[in-house]
Amino acid sequence: MINLIAIAIGFYTVFVGGLYLVQRELIYLPSGPMDTPASSGVPEMRPIRLTTEDGLTLTSWYRPAEPGQPTMVYFQGNGGNIAGRAFKVRPYLDAGFGMLLVGYRGYGGNPGKPSEQGLYADGRAQFEFLEGQGIGPESWVVYGESLGAGVAVQLAMEQARKSSLGAVVLEAPFTSLSDVAAVHYPFVPARVLIKDRFESIAKIDKVKAPVFIVNGDRDGVIPPEQGKRLFRAAIEPKEGHWIPGAGHNNLYDYCVSGMVIAFIRK
Repeated sequence: MINLIAIAIGFYTVFVGGLYLVQRELIYLPSGPMDTPASSGVPEMRPIRLTTEDGLTLTSWYRPAEPGQPTMVYFQGNGGNIAGRAFKVRPYLDAGFGMLLVGYRGYGGNPGKPSEQGLYADGRAQFEFLEGQGIGPESWVVYGESLGAGVAVQLAMEQARKSSLGAVVLEAPFTSLSDVAAVHYPFVPARVLIKDRFESIAKIDKVKAPVFIVNGDRDGVIPPEQGKRLFRAAIEPKEGHWIPGAGHNNLYDYCVSGMVIAFIRK
Protein backbone atom coordinates (compact mmCIF):
# COMPACT_ATOMS: atom_id res chain seq x y z
CA MET A 1 0.00 0.00 0.00
CA ILE A 2 2.83 2.39 0.86
CA ASN A 3 4.45 1.64 -2.50
CA LEU A 4 1.17 2.36 -4.32
CA ILE A 5 0.81 5.67 -2.52
CA ALA A 6 4.40 6.59 -3.39
CA ILE A 7 3.80 5.70 -7.06
CA ALA A 8 0.60 7.78 -7.11
CA ILE A 9 2.40 10.74 -5.57
CA GLY A 10 5.18 10.34 -8.11
CA PHE A 11 2.75 10.32 -11.05
CA TYR A 12 0.91 13.34 -9.65
CA THR A 13 4.15 15.25 -9.18
CA VAL A 14 5.21 14.51 -12.75
CA PHE A 15 1.77 15.54 -14.03
CA VAL A 16 1.79 18.82 -12.13
CA GLY A 17 5.35 19.52 -13.22
CA GLY A 18 4.39 18.87 -16.82
CA LEU A 19 1.46 21.28 -16.58
CA TYR A 20 3.76 23.92 -15.15
CA LEU A 21 6.25 23.53 -17.99
CA VAL A 22 3.69 23.62 -20.83
CA GLN A 23 1.21 26.08 -19.32
CA ARG A 24 1.82 28.80 -21.91
CA GLU A 25 1.13 26.31 -24.69
CA LEU A 26 -2.22 25.65 -23.01
CA ILE A 27 -3.03 29.36 -22.55
CA TYR A 28 -1.92 30.87 -25.86
CA LEU A 29 -3.30 29.19 -28.98
CA PRO A 30 -2.14 31.27 -31.95
CA SER A 31 -2.70 30.36 -35.56
CA GLY A 32 -0.11 31.00 -38.24
CA PRO A 33 0.02 33.26 -41.30
CA MET A 34 -3.02 35.49 -41.77
CA ASP A 35 -5.31 36.15 -44.67
CA THR A 36 -5.28 39.69 -46.03
CA PRO A 37 -7.73 42.30 -44.75
CA ALA A 38 -9.59 42.15 -48.06
CA SER A 39 -10.01 38.38 -48.03
CA SER A 40 -11.11 38.59 -44.38
CA GLY A 41 -13.94 41.00 -45.17
CA VAL A 42 -12.37 44.30 -44.05
CA PRO A 43 -10.79 45.66 -47.26
CA GLU A 44 -10.67 49.20 -45.87
CA MET A 45 -8.13 48.13 -43.24
CA ARG A 46 -4.39 48.01 -43.96
CA PRO A 47 -1.49 46.19 -42.32
CA ILE A 48 0.83 48.37 -40.27
CA ARG A 49 4.20 47.47 -38.75
CA LEU A 50 4.89 48.51 -35.16
CA THR A 51 7.98 47.98 -33.00
CA THR A 52 7.60 47.09 -29.33
CA GLU A 53 9.71 48.34 -26.44
CA ASP A 54 11.61 45.01 -26.47
CA GLY A 55 12.43 45.25 -30.16
CA LEU A 56 9.86 43.04 -31.89
CA THR A 57 8.27 44.27 -35.11
CA LEU A 58 4.61 43.22 -35.23
CA THR A 59 1.87 43.46 -37.83
CA SER A 60 -1.50 44.91 -36.82
CA TRP A 61 -4.41 46.09 -39.00
CA TYR A 62 -5.65 49.68 -38.99
CA ARG A 63 -8.24 51.99 -40.44
CA PRO A 64 -8.51 55.63 -39.31
CA ALA A 65 -11.77 56.94 -37.93
CA GLU A 66 -14.20 59.07 -39.85
CA PRO A 67 -14.31 62.69 -38.62
CA GLY A 68 -15.60 62.98 -35.07
CA GLN A 69 -15.65 59.23 -34.45
CA PRO A 70 -13.69 57.23 -31.85
CA THR A 71 -10.94 54.71 -32.54
CA MET A 72 -11.29 51.19 -31.15
CA VAL A 73 -8.15 49.33 -30.07
CA TYR A 74 -9.15 45.66 -30.21
CA PHE A 75 -7.29 43.09 -28.10
CA GLN A 76 -8.30 39.59 -29.20
CA GLY A 77 -8.68 36.46 -27.10
CA ASN A 78 -6.18 33.63 -26.80
CA GLY A 79 -6.92 31.72 -30.01
CA GLY A 80 -6.42 32.30 -33.74
CA ASN A 81 -5.29 35.71 -35.02
CA ILE A 82 -6.76 39.07 -35.92
CA ALA A 83 -8.06 37.93 -39.32
CA GLY A 84 -10.60 35.84 -37.44
CA ARG A 85 -11.97 38.96 -35.74
CA ALA A 86 -12.88 40.75 -38.96
CA PHE A 87 -16.54 39.76 -38.71
CA LYS A 88 -16.68 41.13 -35.17
CA VAL A 89 -15.26 44.54 -36.03
CA ARG A 90 -17.33 44.95 -39.21
CA PRO A 91 -20.20 46.76 -37.39
CA TYR A 92 -17.76 49.24 -35.83
CA LEU A 93 -16.18 50.00 -39.18
CA ASP A 94 -19.65 50.49 -40.67
CA ALA A 95 -20.41 52.91 -37.81
CA GLY A 96 -17.40 55.02 -38.86
CA PHE A 97 -15.16 54.07 -35.96
CA GLY A 98 -11.43 53.86 -36.42
CA MET A 99 -10.14 50.35 -35.83
CA LEU A 100 -6.78 49.06 -34.69
CA LEU A 101 -6.76 45.24 -34.60
CA VAL A 102 -3.82 44.42 -32.35
CA GLY A 103 -1.41 41.79 -33.65
CA TYR A 104 0.17 39.94 -30.73
CA ARG A 105 3.68 38.49 -30.70
CA GLY A 106 3.63 34.88 -31.85
CA TYR A 107 0.25 35.30 -33.55
CA GLY A 108 -0.49 35.51 -37.27
CA GLY A 109 3.13 35.13 -38.31
CA ASN A 110 4.44 37.75 -35.88
CA PRO A 111 7.79 37.01 -34.21
CA GLY A 112 8.22 36.20 -30.53
CA LYS A 113 6.38 34.12 -27.97
CA PRO A 114 3.32 35.36 -26.08
CA SER A 115 3.39 36.03 -22.35
CA GLU A 116 1.60 38.41 -20.00
CA GLN A 117 4.35 41.04 -20.01
CA GLY A 118 4.90 40.53 -23.73
CA LEU A 119 1.24 41.25 -24.57
CA TYR A 120 1.34 44.37 -22.43
CA ALA A 121 4.37 45.54 -24.43
CA ASP A 122 2.50 44.79 -27.66
CA GLY A 123 -0.41 46.92 -26.48
CA ARG A 124 1.80 49.86 -25.52
CA ALA A 125 3.17 49.90 -29.07
CA GLN A 126 -0.38 50.31 -30.41
CA PHE A 127 -1.03 53.26 -28.12
CA GLU A 128 2.22 54.89 -29.19
CA PHE A 129 1.20 54.46 -32.82
CA LEU A 130 -2.13 56.22 -32.26
CA GLU A 131 -0.47 59.08 -30.43
CA GLY A 132 1.97 59.38 -33.33
CA GLN A 133 -1.04 59.71 -35.63
CA GLY A 134 -2.29 62.63 -33.53
CA ILE A 135 -5.17 60.59 -32.08
CA GLY A 136 -5.58 61.37 -28.39
CA PRO A 137 -6.51 58.85 -25.67
CA GLU A 138 -9.81 60.62 -25.01
CA SER A 139 -11.06 59.18 -28.32
CA TRP A 140 -9.81 55.61 -27.78
CA VAL A 141 -12.18 52.75 -27.04
CA VAL A 142 -10.03 49.99 -25.55
CA TYR A 143 -11.74 46.67 -26.30
CA GLY A 144 -10.67 43.39 -24.67
CA GLU A 145 -12.04 40.01 -25.69
CA SER A 146 -11.60 37.19 -23.13
CA LEU A 147 -7.82 36.96 -22.55
CA GLY A 148 -7.55 40.34 -24.27
CA ALA A 149 -9.67 41.82 -21.49
CA GLY A 150 -6.75 41.21 -19.14
CA VAL A 151 -4.50 43.17 -21.51
CA ALA A 152 -7.07 45.94 -21.91
CA VAL A 153 -7.52 46.42 -18.16
CA GLN A 154 -3.76 46.64 -17.55
CA LEU A 155 -3.21 49.20 -20.29
CA ALA A 156 -6.29 51.22 -19.32
CA MET A 157 -4.95 51.34 -15.76
CA GLU A 158 -1.56 52.54 -17.01
CA GLN A 159 -3.19 55.15 -19.24
CA ALA A 160 -5.28 56.46 -16.32
CA ARG A 161 -2.06 57.65 -14.67
CA LYS A 162 -1.47 59.97 -17.64
CA SER A 163 -4.83 60.91 -19.17
CA SER A 164 -8.41 59.78 -19.60
CA LEU A 165 -9.61 57.21 -22.10
CA GLY A 166 -12.83 57.38 -24.09
CA ALA A 167 -14.15 54.02 -22.90
CA VAL A 168 -13.22 50.42 -22.01
CA VAL A 169 -15.24 47.47 -23.34
CA LEU A 170 -14.67 43.99 -21.89
CA GLU A 171 -16.17 40.95 -23.62
CA ALA A 172 -16.29 37.76 -21.51
CA PRO A 173 -13.65 39.01 -19.05
CA PHE A 174 -12.24 37.20 -16.03
CA THR A 175 -11.24 38.35 -12.56
CA SER A 176 -7.76 36.86 -13.02
CA LEU A 177 -6.27 34.10 -15.12
CA SER A 178 -5.37 32.27 -11.94
CA ASP A 179 -9.07 32.18 -11.01
CA VAL A 180 -9.89 30.69 -14.43
CA ALA A 181 -7.11 28.14 -14.09
CA ALA A 182 -8.46 27.09 -10.68
CA VAL A 183 -11.86 26.43 -12.27
CA HIS A 184 -10.46 24.26 -15.07
CA TYR A 185 -7.75 22.49 -13.03
CA PRO A 186 -9.27 22.01 -9.55
CA PHE A 187 -7.07 18.97 -8.89
CA VAL A 188 -3.80 20.95 -8.95
CA PRO A 189 -2.65 24.11 -7.06
CA ALA A 190 -3.27 26.22 -10.16
CA ARG A 191 -3.16 29.58 -8.43
CA VAL A 192 0.34 28.85 -7.19
CA LEU A 193 1.65 27.40 -10.44
CA ILE A 194 0.41 29.89 -13.00
CA LYS A 195 2.99 32.33 -14.38
CA ASP A 196 0.80 34.77 -16.34
CA ARG A 197 -1.84 36.00 -13.92
CA PHE A 198 -3.61 38.98 -15.57
CA GLU A 199 -5.03 40.17 -12.22
CA SER A 200 -7.82 42.37 -13.58
CA ILE A 201 -9.82 42.34 -10.35
CA ALA A 202 -6.98 44.17 -8.58
CA LYS A 203 -6.78 46.84 -11.31
CA ILE A 204 -10.28 47.58 -12.58
CA ASP A 205 -11.04 50.20 -9.91
CA LYS A 206 -8.04 52.18 -11.15
CA VAL A 207 -9.48 52.47 -14.67
CA LYS A 208 -10.77 56.03 -15.09
CA ALA A 209 -13.05 55.61 -18.07
CA PRO A 210 -16.62 54.43 -18.69
CA VAL A 211 -16.60 50.61 -18.54
CA PHE A 212 -18.88 48.22 -20.46
CA ILE A 213 -18.85 44.51 -19.53
CA VAL A 214 -20.72 41.73 -21.33
CA ASN A 215 -20.83 37.99 -20.58
CA GLY A 216 -22.97 35.09 -21.70
CA ASP A 217 -24.82 33.52 -18.80
CA ARG A 218 -23.94 30.06 -20.17
CA ASP A 219 -20.24 30.72 -20.63
CA GLY A 220 -18.48 27.41 -20.04
CA VAL A 221 -14.96 28.84 -20.39
CA ILE A 222 -15.07 31.80 -17.99
CA PRO A 223 -17.77 31.65 -15.29
CA PRO A 224 -20.05 34.69 -15.74
CA GLU A 225 -19.78 35.37 -12.01
CA GLN A 226 -16.23 36.53 -12.68
CA GLY A 227 -17.53 39.22 -15.00
CA LYS A 228 -20.05 40.24 -12.35
CA ARG A 229 -17.32 40.53 -9.73
CA LEU A 230 -15.28 42.67 -12.12
CA PHE A 231 -18.31 44.84 -12.80
CA ARG A 232 -18.96 45.38 -9.09
CA ALA A 233 -15.33 46.41 -8.58
CA ALA A 234 -15.31 48.92 -11.47
CA ILE A 235 -16.06 52.56 -10.74
CA GLU A 236 -18.90 54.53 -12.31
CA PRO A 237 -19.89 55.17 -15.04
CA LYS A 238 -20.32 51.53 -16.02
CA GLU A 239 -22.75 49.22 -17.76
CA GLY A 240 -23.04 45.43 -17.57
CA HIS A 241 -24.97 42.80 -19.54
CA TRP A 242 -25.30 39.06 -18.91
CA ILE A 243 -26.85 37.65 -22.05
CA PRO A 244 -29.39 34.84 -21.49
CA GLY A 245 -28.47 31.71 -23.43
CA ALA A 246 -25.15 33.03 -24.72
CA GLY A 247 -21.86 31.19 -24.27
CA HIS A 248 -18.25 32.27 -24.53
CA ASN A 249 -17.72 32.45 -28.28
CA ASN A 250 -21.15 33.36 -29.64
CA LEU A 251 -21.94 36.68 -27.98
CA TYR A 252 -22.01 38.42 -31.36
CA ASP A 253 -24.97 36.24 -32.33
CA TYR A 254 -26.89 38.25 -29.69
CA CYS A 255 -26.44 41.76 -31.16
CA VAL A 256 -23.66 42.70 -28.75
CA SER A 257 -22.13 45.08 -31.29
CA GLY A 258 -25.30 47.18 -31.20
CA MET A 259 -25.08 47.37 -27.39
CA VAL A 260 -21.44 48.43 -27.58
CA ILE A 261 -22.11 51.11 -30.19
CA ALA A 262 -25.03 52.48 -28.15
CA PHE A 263 -22.83 52.62 -25.04
CA ILE A 264 -20.05 54.43 -26.86
CA ARG A 265 -22.45 56.91 -28.43
CA LYS A 266 -23.95 57.58 -25.01
